[in-house]
Amino acid sequence: MTNRTSGLWRLLLPVWATLTTLSAVAADPDSAAVQQQPSVAQAPSPMEALTVTATRSAAPVLELAGNVDSLSTKQIDQVRADQPSDIFNRLSGVNVQQNNGFESLPSIRSPVLTGPGAGGAFLFLEDGVALRAAGFSNNNGLAEANFEQAGGIEVIRGPAGAFYGSNAVHGVLNILSRAPSSDLQREIDFSAGPHDLYRIKATLSDTLGNHSYRVNAYGVTDDGYRDDAGFGAQKLNARHDYQDATDSIKSVLSVFNLNQETAGFINSSSNGGGCFTSRRADAVLYKDMAAMRRNCDPDAYRDWSSVRFSSRWDHEVNDNQSFNVTAYFRDNDMEFRQHFLPDRSIEENEHTSFGIMNGYTWDFAAGHTVIVGVDAEYTDGSLKETQEGPDTFSFGNARPQGLHYDFDVGATVVAPYVHTEWQIIERLRATVGLRYEYTQYDYDNAIADGTLKADGSACVRNPPAAPNGTNEVDCLFRRPEDRKDDFHNYSSKIGATYRIYDDASLFVNWSRGIRAPQVTDLYRIQRRQRTDTIKSERIDSREIGVRGQTYGISYEVVYFNMDKENFFFRDTNGLNVTNGKTDHEGVEIGLLIPILDRFDAGLNYTHAQHEYKSFQNASGIVKGNDIDTAPENIANTRFGWNFLAGGRAEIEWEHMGSYYLDARNEHEYDGHDVFHLRVSKPVHKNVTLHARINNLTDKAYATRGDFAFGSYRFFGGEERTIHGAVTLAF
Repeated sequence: MTNRTSGLWRLLLPVWATLTTLSAVAADPDSAAVQQQPSVAQAPSPMEALTVTATRSAAPVLELAGNVDSLSTKQIDQVRADQPSDIFNRLSGVNVQQNNGFESLPSIRSPVLTGPGAGGAFLFLEDGVALRAAGFSNNNGLAEANFEQAGGIEVIRGPAGAFYGSNAVHGVLNILSRAPSSDLQREIDFSAGPHDLYRIKATLSDTLGNHSYRVNAYGVTDDGYRDDAGFGAQKLNARHDYQDATDSIKSVLSVFNLNQETAGFINSSSNGGGCFTSRRADAVLYKDMAAMRRNCDPDAYRDWSSVRFSSRWDHEVNDNQSFNVTAYFRDNDMEFRQHFLPDRSIEENEHTSFGIMNGYTWDFAAGHTVIVGVDAEYTDGSLKETQEGPDTFSFGNARPQGLHYDFDVGATVVAPYVHTEWQIIERLRATVGLRYEYTQYDYDNAIADGTLKADGSACVRNPPAAPNGTNEVDCLFRRPEDRKDDFHNYSSKIGATYRIYDDASLFVNWSRGIRAPQVTDLYRIQRRQRTDTIKSERIDSREIGVRGQTYGISYEVVYFNMDKENFFFRDTNGLNVTNGKTDHEGVEIGLLIPILDRFDAGLNYTHAQHEYKSFQNASGIVKGNDIDTAPENIANTRFGWNFLAGGRAEIEWEHMGSYYLDARNEHEYDGHDVFHLRVSKPVHKNVTLHARINNLTDKAYATRGDFAFGSYRFFGGEERTIHGAVTLAF
């Protein structure tokens, strides 16, 4: 028997244990393990449901002038996510494409964005505090959040108004730390999967008088389903709460570490870089599973660590006034190979930041509310990019060996805001908010300015000679002289909610989001760019929707339309574009339906069109073209069964519609449908077994695809896999 077969048999043992226990329970319905587990669909009435992300404090969902979607603690525990896509794709309007290891790319009311322009398009929060500093965002930012042990997840799709400024362009994802328990809780969870995948989660929590705490720890090691593509990661969250009659203080410490061997795209031709295969037609290369398991980038890696600490103090001044203050610190360090670019350079970046957020709330008679505050942050960051290989000249660009960039940046952000809510009549409530944000970057270049090599010598084109008879040409990489740059931006919101009846409301909302240029947008530029021409992105969003609950069915339906200016992105030729215009329009539907006493169904569906509204000849972009990697239809459907003995089974259907792979709209991915099965069952008051089958039908599909540098490029979806786990409470 091969090692692969032996490993599969080991993973079948938890499934077998679950099935045999189910048989025993069926024979003995009075078993001590039998207990009724409420359905996921038995959500609280919207009259009781609260959201904390929209206003930074708990607020009724039915009074929110704008969209919101959320996942509860129970849903997070039942999904048992291994990757961000496992959990976040259950939210309407959200599409996270999985790359390799801990790498993923998100979209919220947007295409899946990559390269420059992607960092900062979405705002990732932990308990309302950004995971990374403004101006220093990362496309893979979800990786460092402990979503695996979160207490809840909330998303606001589109710009979020006055409370969140730069980076809240296409949406806000807030990962909420799990609250401490009222009694002593000790729990440890072991899970195993294919290719030597092992995970451990542990939690310890209790309440002692006015003080309570929770410590969560998570660790994973995985050899990877692709060759030489293993990784190990650790996460730690520690939370302390203090509560008395007028004050509460919540402090959260988060630590993250990742060491990953990275496997990049599989390419349909050598133009894409690395190895390639021609066993199948280019457009369906992802169906060649032998090719998809290869690692064309054996020297690629990502080492990443971060530490974050925040403490929020809430104080009730009197019955009508209160204030909150949040102080925070973060430190982030990363090194990785840019295997997705022709020069395959090493990037080293780090930043350390301190900040404070505060708000003062007045609740007036007749239901009026005013919140004012000021957010401030200072960040010290640096970036270094080094090409280890020799000088190259490809795709019309010279890439020199050695340092491409080496700079430090000090960043200051100050943002006062005001948010008001007015009860116009009994059922009609209006919201108006405004935020001004001042951003200053102090940039210091450590190597030669301009388009020269780091030592000041010229790049060489060889062969042939340039038209002027010399081989000397500009390098691709431009380094500005030392400088300071200031940006003044406004984000705003005007909306209203109308209570149709007690458990339903209609809302309309107009909001503007902004994105001050990221540090890399301004100072890691190319030879045809100038820093002083790069502007802040701006997006205007209009939406109308209805949410509520009727006959136990919870629902939200939203229509949105958005237009964006000064869109910063990298085209399929690897060149930066700084002045793009795009439109985004669609409908989002979220449903949670109880069926009889033991069954429930959930649906999250998005139909949207994302189009270029400007021309860009070098990329072949024509006004009206669909933006690449922007499927019109995405859906996540679940059907759950809460069977006897407190067990639950759920089958999940992920639908990904077709999408273009390039801006010219000449190459396309057909889309896919993938199914997953999950089963959990307590076998003792302190023991619960879990089993999961991913890709139930063994579908050949791509988790991500694009067309660049003349090549189809894919990340292949993993074949059918079986995972088993046990949770022990003591």
